[in-house]
Amino acid sequence: MTGTVLHVVGTRPNFVKAAPVVAALRTVGCEQVLVHTGQHYDARLSDVFFRQLGLPEPDTYLGVGSGSHAHQTADLLVALETELTARAPALTVVYGDVNSTLAAALVAAKLGIPLAHVEAGLRSFDMAMPEEVNRRLVDQLAELLFATSPEAIGHLAREGVDPGRVHFVGNPMIDTLLAHLDRLDPAAARAAHGLPERYGVVTLHRPANVDDPEAARAAARALTEAAAHLDLAVPLHPRGVTALRAAGLADAPGVHLLEPLGYLEFMSLVRGAAAVITDSGGVQEETTVLGVPCLTLRTTTERPVTVTHGTNRLVRPEELAPALHKVLVGAVSTPAEGPPLWDGKTGPRIARVLTHWLENHD
Repeated sequence: MTGTVLHVVGTRPNFVKAAPVVAALRTVGCEQVLVHTGQHYDARLSDVFFRQLGLPEPDTYLGVGSGSHAHQTADLLVALETELTARAPALTVVYGDVNSTLAAALVAAKLGIPLAHVEAGLRSFDMAMPEEVNRRLVDQLAELLFATSPEAIGHLAREGVDPGRVHFVGNPMIDTLLAHLDRLDPAAARAAHGLPERYGVVTLHRPANVDDPEAARAAARALTEAAAHLDLAVPLHPRGVTALRAAGLADAPGVHLLEPLGYLEFMSLVRGAAAVITDSGGVQEETTVLGVPCLTLRTTTERPVTVTHGTNRLVRPEELAPALHKVLVGAVSTPAEGPPLWDGKTGPRIARVLTHWLENHD
């Protein structure tokens, strides 16, 4: 096996997905480079995840930071072109659907560097979501596409992707969750934040919920009504903190606003929660495996497997409080089993495909 595998990560979900892949490739002696774009640059959303997940220090930190989609993507394109040109990897691996993922895919394609996409084939069919635009484009450019669920394979087939490029491997986020399950301590996390024994966890950051002031007010009203049924711990993502505070969420009884949390702290709270309210795709997946009822404040999801095989339900703001009440009185059942191949062995499966590809593309 020859050639270097270059991983591009930039946000919290990327780190969680990359950790098991990097670890599995390390065990087979693969030469790797880790590039952190700095799309999430707050230490509470970046540095702490590297420490807790056992990721090696990035070989390169680009420090791109935030900005509009156009500005951020342009900066990523320039910085990543310089990096990939200098490194000349045999293969570039990207994760998920953020702007760092799209920029790395475009740069790799322009430079003629083969691309692997971890978490390929997810579709919400909502082109108003920037992530939907990103994931569709990346999948058209990828040489290797790693799917987390059967419906993702169907989406790729309908889009004309060669089935020989698609590999059903399961979900690397679940590898990370299961690997750290014994370290999750709900009681300690609850005590650290002064929460009652029964509580919920909220995480909101999608543009549809926090960028528009009226949407943020609707979300804040819904959470205020929900907090009448259950105390809510709300770790504030930097993207949504200003809008949600301006909408009055900080003043709502039963709402506990928290600073951003590390992976272990956040997942400890989620594991012990009576319910989770979110707009995050990854949290939908994590609650599915933990068996925690999840109410997703969105009208679509690119992860329908969390609804059909998990604990997830899509709700509009006005539906949130009644849906939470049903959860709390036990009117919602937990499925007996989770999605196929969400078994903690996705990293090694991906590593086997990557090493086989490298051996045959010297």
